[in-house]
Amino acid sequence: MKIETNLEKTMEEYENQIPLKVLEQYFPGLTLLQKQQFSSAGELYKTWNQKINLISRKDIDHLYERHILHSLAIAKFMTFNKGTFLLDAGTGGGFPGLPLAILFPEVNFHLVDSIGKKIKVVNAIAQELRLGNISTEQIRAEEIKRKFDFILSRAVAPLRTLYEWTKNSISNQSRNSKHNGWIFLKGGNLEAELSQMPMKPETISINHYFSEKYFEEKFIVYFSNKI
Repeated sequence: MKIETNLEKTMEEYENQIPLKVLEQYFPGLTLLQKQQFSSAGELYKTWNQKINLISRKDIDHLYERHILHSLAIAKFMTFNKGTFLLDAGTGGGFPGLPLAILFPEVNFHLVDSIGKKIKVVNAIAQELRLGNISTEQIRAEEIKRKFDFILSRAVAPLRTLYEWTKNSISNQSRNSKHNGWIFLKGGNLEAELSQMPMKPETISINHYFSEKYFEEKFIVYFSNKI
């Protein structure tokens, strides 16, 4: 299914859009193309969500805050260098990979999920937004054979489970300011999950970056494969 979106609006038109103002508050350097892509992403998700339940009905009206901005918290934690390869394990509706792919056009994102219809929609949205740095695949994270600089994921499984699924998918060649490893978006009390990890992860409150109440119990969990 092809959905028509407008990628030809002017800078002034985008500056008047409330959802984009939320993003620009934290990412003031967005280009016109990125504003076009983020704006069109909202249209695409709302349309697709009426056909396939990518995002809960109660959350679709909060798409920019609870899904797009939440995903972009990773960009506040670190900036990925050109040519970095990232795996979004269990991407679901394309989070966090798709918003990050808009923000980092020179970084490579591979979005995977075991549910074929979700991958089909994510692929369609990426094509509509003309994102040439995204690839998709219907596959379980534990079946991935390729190597990546970082594994990303958003609350699809407990930390130890995500680690076990992907521990053989991290490249040993580091090309960023932080050593290769895992960057997960998690919420709630993480004490039990953290205690089960074989190493001590770094935990950062997203409220450190974003002031919205939604992020009060949301965290970035990072750990590297460096021994």
